[in-house]
Amino acid sequence: MEDTDVDEEVVDVAVCPKCSKMTEHEILRRTMKGNGEDLLVRCIQCSNVQNLQLRPPKSVSVKTTLSDRMDSKFALVEADEDELITKDDYFQHEEQTYKVTRIEDSTSRESRKLEASKISAMWAVRADRTIVPITMTEGERSVASSLECDPDRVFSCGSIMKMNGRRWRIRAIHTGKGRTLNGKRSANEIRRVYLHVPDDENNFSKPNY
Repeated sequence: MEDTDVDEEVVDVAVCPKCSKMTEHEILRRTMKGNGEDLLVRCIQCSNVQNLQLRPPKSVSVKTTLSDRMDSKFALVEADEDELITKDDYFQHEEQTYKVTRIEDSTSRESRKLEASKISAMWAVRADRTIVPITMTEGERSVASSLECDPDRVFSCGSIMKMNGRRWRIRAIHTGKGRTLNGKRSANEIRRVYLHVPDDENNFSKPNY
């Protein structure tokens, strides 16, 4: 069988001050400098020779408030100083996934996106799991509990779910905008789910909370 693998061509490009645009360059000399390197390069188009200093970006600590439902904590999130951070970005911190919800500049003004070095404060919510508060009601007795689930799990009003080994009907769902008796919501939109005993449940059985 004929070998059809072709080596990928690697091209070195840089902005040529003479051409005033990005062009292909030939590397004449390479000198290691700490974690970076100095390059002597020549433009393929005009033969202009220049020195390039390539250095890894410095690391900065972004002051961040990390929220996990009702719990919040302060943390310093490491990022490259020139890294562009945008609202709704996802990042890892201590083996957990968070979603950026707010970014502020040096004047405490909210921005859609900023380089890490220009961020004075950032807020993020945990995105790899969600804790949904639950209220289970039978007669005049109500018991609070909670359920850990994926953020995209859907809860539908009127549907039956199992909680602590018992069947319950979702009576209502509370979101940040109020309580609804109809429709459905994903876990990350929910403030609380209200459960009642289904109509076909034996009302004389002892509740198993």
